[in-house]
Amino acid sequence: MLWFYKSFFTVVWIAFLVYWQIKAVDTKTTRRLEPLAQRILRTLIFLIAIILFATTRIPLPWLYLQLWPAGLWSFWLGATVMVAGLLFAVWAREHLGSNWSRSVTIKRGHELITTGPYAVVRHPIYTGILAGFLGTAIALSQVRGFVAFVLIFIALWLKLRREEQWMRSEFWETYATYAHQTAALVPYLF
Repeated sequence: MLWFYKSFFTVVWIAFLVYWQIKAVDTKTTRRLEPLAQRILRTLIFLIAIILFATTRIPLPWLYLQLWPAGLWSFWLGATVMVAGLLFAVWAREHLGSNWSRSVTIKRGHELITTGPYAVVRHPIYTGILAGFLGTAIALSQVRGFVAFVLIFIALWLKLRREEQWMRSEFWETYATYAHQTAALVPYLF
């Protein structure tokens, strides 16, 4: 049983990443792609966050301060938030279909999707991934988990801002109306 608790989050994240990689094959041709420097920066931020979650060898003791006692309640609360978030991201990815890209792009024949999870928030994949990292941080119960969560939030927020600009330039008033009616990341709030 101890193995389950120690490996659950790692196994779920790996399964999510494998799914994501498999689904990356079936997408439309890219017409416009964000600069390489931005993609590299985002990748580096994600790697730093993953290192924060994965290791206890960073020589900054404050990263390992317990925010609350780690135990079953924090494990199961974190696991629930993570799984719900990642399932929401998967639903959004499936609903987006061949319009999806791991980078900010405009595809040939790009469509504005506003149904399914996109009727709830404009960026449901980011919402789901953020919930996944938040759940992982809750279960970890240490400062480093929330530092990693904030880093992921910043990386996705910067990506979201560029994506919003490109969607506005591609879909004009239609996107402006959609953005006015639908929250970016948290339904009815933000």
